[in-house]
Amino acid sequence: MEYDHILIRYGELALKGKNRKKFVDKLQQNIQHKLTDFPDVKVKRTQGRMFILLNGQAPEPIMDKVKNIFGIHSLSLAIKVENELETIKEAALFALTNAEKINTFKVTVKRINKGFPVRSQELTQMLGGHLLSNTETFTVDVHQPDIEVKVEIRQEATYITSSVVRGAGGLPVGTSDKTLLLLSGGIDSPVAGYLAMKRGVQIEAIHFESPPFTSERAKQKVIDLAEKLTKFGPSIKIHIVPFTKLQQRIFQETPDGYGMTVMRRMMLRISERVCQKENILSMTTGENLGQVASQTMTSMNTINEVTNYPIIRPLITMDKDEIINISHAIDTFDISIRPYEDCCTIFVPKAPKTKPKKDRVNYFESKFDYEPLIQEALEGIEVIRVSDQNKAEDAFEGLF
Repeated sequence: MEYDHILIRYGELALKGKNRKKFVDKLQQNIQHKLTDFPDVKVKRTQGRMFILLNGQAPEPIMDKVKNIFGIHSLSLAIKVENELETIKEAALFALTNAEKINTFKVTVKRINKGFPVRSQELTQMLGGHLLSNTETFTVDVHQPDIEVKVEIRQEATYITSSVVRGAGGLPVGTSDKTLLLLSGGIDSPVAGYLAMKRGVQIEAIHFESPPFTSERAKQKVIDLAEKLTKFGPSIKIHIVPFTKLQQRIFQETPDGYGMTVMRRMMLRISERVCQKENILSMTTGENLGQVASQTMTSMNTINEVTNYPIIRPLITMDKDEIINISHAIDTFDISIRPYEDCCTIFVPKAPKTKPKKDRVNYFESKFDYEPLIQEALEGIEVIRVSDQNKAEDAFEGLF
């Protein structure tokens, strides 16, 4: 006997009412997509449950892939057996004796198939007695057991599980449309992308580079961060924007304190054009209220003036320790702290305005014609697609 299935449990998806099928369909697609390296492994659904059929594949690499997929509340290795009492007893004993580092257990029975001749409470007692009489080191603890042997009797078969692995939670990526993540290469923006994906958002990324002031290693850093995010969703398209000419012009024409504000407004203007081209409905940033001068309420209000697109800010109320903890958990922290500067750090003014006035910013922008430089930057965009299977692929230029 061996584990031949993985049982997938929904969390928030179970509350979606009439829209539930759409969410579950997308979750099934996302799981199957993540398992393309395992062609014999299949994903199937029964009422209220989803299963991965291992078909002889070792379960560990499958579990490692699936536990990062948003929309899954928890998952367990499962044994599928016929609705026959002696076979169920044998499978329950296997589940208990193959668990590691346990001393106590309890049995839970769910009899969905009401035609099964033994009622739930009676079967629970029967299985508990069978497990005790066929082992020597285990005892029953119905309140805080080390392991819970769960028996679920359905119409087509009975499924037995024991240990439970926590899933990623959230909603399946792709159920909440698409956002454009402003990916700088720092700690915050990849965490923001991860949290947006957890709410079902599919992301594309945009990165502003300023060679020769920024290096190829800074660009590779961003590619590596995007690749880490693909553990939690599909492949990600990164739009690499050549920003040098426009950035230099901004800081030539704008008083020192206002340069950062004008620069970020230009970034949003370019990002909005990419959104329009790619049918993306919002932008996402790693902004955190009060963290730096450009992230005060006044600054955000002034910067937002140039776009009507929604801007998602998942980190807005977090403190830095919370953000760093998430970056460690999703394995982006060590990449983010590589010492390669991005365009947001190379021209930092000595005293950036924390409360930039809109009329002043509009006046400074009116002093030079930035539209040709925006168009040049758009025409020079390089697009790189990354996935968790292989790093960079399909690089091409000139979307505009």
